Amino acid sequence: MELLKSALFGIVEGITEWLPISSTGHMILLENFMKLNVTEEFWDMFLVVIQLGAILAVILLFWNKLWPFGKKNNKIPIKESGVLSWFKKDSWIMWLKIIVACLPAIIMVVLGLDEKFDSWFYNAPSVAIALIVFGIGFLIVEKINSGRNPKVTSISEISYKTAFAIGLFQLLAAMFPGTSRSGATILGALLIGVSRDVAAEFTFFLAVPVMLGASLLKIVKFGFAFTSSELAILLVGMFVAFAVSIIVIKFLMSYIKKHDFKVFGWYRIVLGIIVLIYFFLVR
Repeated sequence: MELLKSALFGIVEGITEWLPISSTGHMILLENFMKLNVTEEFWDMFLVVIQLGAILAVILLFWNKLWPFGKKNNKIPIKESGVLSWFKKDSWIMWLKIIVACLPAIIMVVLGLDEKFDSWFYNAPSVAIALIVFGIGFLIVEKINSGRNPKVTSISEISYKTAFAIGLFQLLAAMFPGTSRSGATILGALLIGVSRDVAAEFTFFLAVPVMLGASLLKIVKFGFAFTSSELAILLVGMFVAFAVSIIVIKFLMSYIKKHDFKVFGWYRIVLGIIVLIYFFLVR
């Protein structure tokens, strides 16, 4: 039964991690209806480390763009000969921009502010408010962008300044659970003139170091002290999140070629209202 529950959490993680609708909000709701029979320490670790499955999906789907070594796929090398001819120039530049975008979050973790914000805002009312506020934000930004041509239409056109600005929006997601990491970065990118498909793709790439780092910290804090059943629960959740993420990422990249993000904005608003009603009137 616990493995089936873990699989369901994996499905929710795989869907909500990449769509800008807040995985945290959905996990909180699901947890209230269906709890895993695990310790509080394991649950706290599970919520973060299950994201590794979703990250593996990004690495698999975008391997050629993410892997910075090799001479295939007509990539421009740093130098035409020697060792540096195996270093793909565009991939290294992209990774430098990703590191720049990660700086605000890194500073927050080093200062220990991430846990403080979790203790303050990881609750149903705060998550619901974040869902609604950023849902409205998507509607406003899409209205502002209506009829305007984006200034940035490829990853290579993202400047270091733009990357850092996107990183600041990602910081909002770290500060306020329910904001949605992908939602915050996509919304921020749209606001500063990045096209929808590039905003989504850069968000996927930005998730790789962020989630890998967060997962590693959680595992180290947990102490690698897994029982066999805990390890099975974690692996099942990660595998399901991986499989579902592949489908969802492909869907989103296809969807935004012809549609905007308004539907996700409305969905966030409705979900936020449902969370408020459930926790204040029903529960």
